[in-house]
Amino acid sequence: MDALINAEPAASDERPGTIGRLERLCTALVRALPASGAGVSLINEDHTGGGIAAASAPLSRRLEELEFTHGEGPSVTSFDVRRPVLEPDLAGRGMRRWPGYAPDAYGLGVRAVFAFPLQVGAARLGALEIYRDEPVPLSAPALRQAFTFAEVALALLLDGQNGATAAGLDDVLAYRAEVYQAQGMVMIDLGVSLTEAMARLRGHAYAENRYLSDVARDVVAGKLALDVDSV
Repeated sequence: MDALINAEPAASDERPGTIGRLERLCTALVRALPASGAGVSLINEDHTGGGIAAASAPLSRRLEELEFTHGEGPSVTSFDVRRPVLEPDLAGRGMRRWPGYAPDAYGLGVRAVFAFPLQVGAARLGALEIYRDEPVPLSAPALRQAFTFAEVALALLLDGQNGATAAGLDDVLAYRAEVYQAQGMVMIDLGVSLTEAMARLRGHAYAENRYLSDVARDVVAGKLALDVDSV
């Protein structure tokens, strides 16, 4: 597997350390399975933080943003249930399973999604997500390869928590800071719990068809104030 990742051409803007290795892993995965795209996301227990650590293409980043906005999707489900989530037909059961995420992902051309939790023992770091632009399941050999890629991604993340590569992982999470700040502001302004504040931010983002991070940015900048009667 290391040879496969090492053989993957480096992008002109490849980031150093763990993140760069994860980006090569994603592009190598797409070629090996094959798949339309792949991404490695960091997720925390209450789904209010995290971020995409690496992706094979910009669409993978948009899909992660959809999951963060809606608080649901294949990576979130895989993280929560601690096992792979395989949805070969997003237009079918996927629409019922993720009523917020699935229509938006489908509108971006995604037809099948597969997610694998990145966990060891009781520790959970996130998920590896794979998508296809046609409703086709993973074959048995492709599924085995996906598991192997997930194991390698987990090992890279664990290694990256120490030493010089840790800074790269910190950068992945930094852009979520505005969401935490906006959550706290809504909590104080409306006199609600942190959980309720996040629900209101997500509800507004859904109602306005915007990303949660964009709504949070407006709240922090003073351009948007949620009122008691807001969604």
